[in-house]
Amino acid sequence: MPSSYNIAVIAGDGTGPEVISEGIKVLNAAASLFGFSLNFVNYDLGGARYLKTGETLPDSVLDELRRVNAIYLGAIGHPDVPPGTLEKGILLKLRFELDQYVNLRPVKLYPNVETPIKNKGPKEIDFIVCRENTEGFYVGSGGYFKKGTADEIAIQESINTRKGIERLLRYAFETTRARGKRKKLTLCGKTNVLTYAWGLWTRTFQEMAKEYPDVQTDYAHVDAICMWFVKNPEWFDVIATDNMFGDIITDLGAMIQGGMGIAAGGNINPQGVSMFEPIGGSAPKYTGQNIINPLAGILAGSLMLETLGEKVAAKSIEDAVIKALTKDIKSLEAGRMGHSTSEVGDLVEGYLS
Repeated sequence: MPSSYNIAVIAGDGTGPEVISEGIKVLNAAASLFGFSLNFVNYDLGGARYLKTGETLPDSVLDELRRVNAIYLGAIGHPDVPPGTLEKGILLKLRFELDQYVNLRPVKLYPNVETPIKNKGPKEIDFIVCRENTEGFYVGSGGYFKKGTADEIAIQESINTRKGIERLLRYAFETTRARGKRKKLTLCGKTNVLTYAWGLWTRTFQEMAKEYPDVQTDYAHVDAICMWFVKNPEWFDVIATDNMFGDIITDLGAMIQGGMGIAAGGNINPQGVSMFEPIGGSAPKYTGQNIINPLAGILAGSLMLETLGEKVAAKSIEDAVIKALTKDIKSLEAGRMGHSTSEVGDLVEGYLS
């Protein structure tokens, strides 16, 4: 592993900079403790820049981002920018241009965190979703015919390639094997309706499963997955799915693990530059009040270190978050934590060991 990493920071909008500031505080402390260094380079991308310049993600900036070790993202979203502008112009552009083909979402309930599911705890809610991140409906293939008339037709196509499916599934199989828990990989789809796309997904899944005889495999429709997340989350270990279904079920996953304030994720290119972020939005109404919960951003930093190969430091951050949750933090809601945003960061930093 290298002793120094170049990390691009996109603090983003709203409370994004406050969350990322606490994440950087904890990451720097962990780097110092475990003998490596992090060189953070800030990039002014988000709603404020767009409103000033009309730019979302200039090609010159994208070229610079191709050369870093990882990207640490706060939150993108501004109330004065039309919906979809920043999402497509920054987030999706980064995922597609940097070929971040895995959206990795740990769904893990930590001690002393409330879940809306009765009689379920950390033992039952601990799984990972591997979502294909560069294909499906998000490609944007389709169009209108006779737009604006009574005969208007809108077509939106889901693009699924053998290569795209295969590399996502291989990542999921390897994750299941490395995780070493139940060693069970579930394919989430809709084979009874989406015949062609999910025919390809299923065939690829079944063929690849032969290469992993130590991994148990099964399949469930996406609607059943939503039901079982609530009824029997302990059934799951690792789930592989497409872009659209993954987008939907991971939000449900965030809720059963305690909410967006504790949910972190990564957009992974195993051979290139990956990006890590808290799942929640920019929460502009709380901007500058020092009351937003930074734990999802801190855990995103832990996930970044794990992916970079600094697994001991990553585990130390996660363990420190658990200590803060167990000993100090009263709630994950903004203004109800019992501590300010910066104080929560201080607590986690203090528990590193």
